[in-house]
Amino acid sequence: MSILAAAGRIASTVVAMIGTRLELAAVEFQEDARRLLGYLAWVLLAVFLAGGACLLVALFVIVLFWDDYRLQAIAGMAILFAAGAGLIVMKVKAGLKNQTALFSSTLAELRNDVAYLRGHAVVTPAVTPDPQAEAPHA
Repeated sequence: MSILAAAGRIASTVVAMIGTRLELAAVEFQEDARRLLGYLAWVLLAVFLAGGACLLVALFVIVLFWDDYRLQAIAGMAILFAAGAGLIVMKVKAGLKNQTALFSSTLAELRNDVAYLRGHAVVTPAVTPDPQAEAPHA
């Protein structure tokens, strides 16, 4: 009977671990979704305002040079906008490349669980405060 009880306790522990990991994954997903929606709202507002500002600046420059350098002013504004768009695209690509993986904390915990269940417990070093850092300087 003790073998069945031990197997039941192990099964309940495994089910509890899976439940905890699924809850962690759900929390991570909600945080990422809220964060991304917030960024999207700010980006849309910034794009709208920047677009209006760029149109007004371009119109000002073209009107300023209308009599003598009309085509050069239009070409200059087009080149300036294209260069700005290229810089923004490079910045976004760099930001997406450096982004952490989705559910990285959940996957790390699942790896620790698998290692623990296989008998190879992963020991994460505890952060201990440096005793010299806390000592008052005389």
